[in-house]
Amino acid sequence: MNITKQTRDKQCHTVEFNTFTFSGGEEHVRLTDIATDDITSITIQTNLTSSAAIMQLFMAVDAAKRLYGDKPDYHLVIPYFPYARQDRVCVEGEALAAKVMADLINNMGFTTVTIWDAHSDVTPALIDRVRNLPQTHIIEHAPKLSEAITTGAVTLVAPDAGAAKKTINVAKHFNAAVPPVQAEKVRDVATGAILSTSVNGDISGKDVLIVDDICDGGRTFIELAKVLKHQGASTISLYVTHGIFSKGLDVFEDLIETIYTTDSFNCTERFTQSTATTKLVVINV
Repeated sequence: MNITKQTRDKQCHTVEFNTFTFSGGEEHVRLTDIATDDITSITIQTNLTSSAAIMQLFMAVDAAKRLYGDKPDYHLVIPYFPYARQDRVCVEGEALAAKVMADLINNMGFTTVTIWDAHSDVTPALIDRVRNLPQTHIIEHAPKLSEAITTGAVTLVAPDAGAAKKTINVAKHFNAAVPPVQAEKVRDVATGAILSTSVNGDISGKDVLIVDDICDGGRTFIELAKVLKHQGASTISLYVTHGIFSKGLDVFEDLIETIYTTDSFNCTERFTQSTATTKLVVINV
C-alpha cells in the first residue's frame, strides 16, 4: 500500500505508516504523519490481492479521515478489483460478490476510484465515481509491444468469446496491420475442464499475441498455445493485465515464450527468482 498527500502548492508527499496483524487476525494501521491545514487530497494505491490487504485499506481510510478530516479529496487506485470474476449469480444461494465488494468500497466515500481493465462492464457499473483504465491505456506503456501490434509484427488472438471485445478494441486502438484471430473453447460446465479449443484463422508462420485480462492457473492459455503451435505459429506471447499465475510460470514452458502483464498481483516481487524459461515482462503504468 502506498499513501500520498497533495498540498495546496501542488506538492506530493509520501505518508508514512506502519501495519501489523494482531494474533487474533485483526489488521492494524497507524499513519505516522502530522496533519496540516494545507492538504487538498489523499491518494491510496494498493493491490487488493488478499483479505488482509482489503482490511488494511479500510483501516487506512478510517485512520486518514481521523487524522486529516473530511476536507481533503480521497482517491483510491486499486489495479485489480477483488471479486470481479464473481459478477453474476450462477447458482441459487450464491452471493453477488462483486456487488458486495463494490458496496464496501462505495461506503468509504472516495472522490474517485481508479481500477485497471475491469473484467466486465458489471464492475464499473457497481462502483461510484469510477475510472476504468482500459487495456489500450496499459499497453501504451509498453512501446515495443504497441509498435508490434501496429505494424503487424504480431497477430492478436482472442482466447475465447469473452475476450473478443477487448481484443478487437486493442486492434482498433493501435490500427493493427493484421486483423485479430478468434479462438473458441468448450468447457465442461460441471467440472470447469476445457474439453476442446479451436482457432478460427490462419496463424501459420506468424508470431501471435494472446490478449486477455486475467490469468489464474493458465489452463485456457496453455491449451490454446498447444493448438496454435500445432497450426504452425512461429512464436506465442501472452498479454494479461492481471497475472495471478497461481500455478507459477513453469506451466507455460515450451509453449509461451513471453508474458506481458502489470504488477497488480506483485509479479515483480513474486517471480524475481523464477527459473522458468518463459520471460515475464512487467509493464509499469
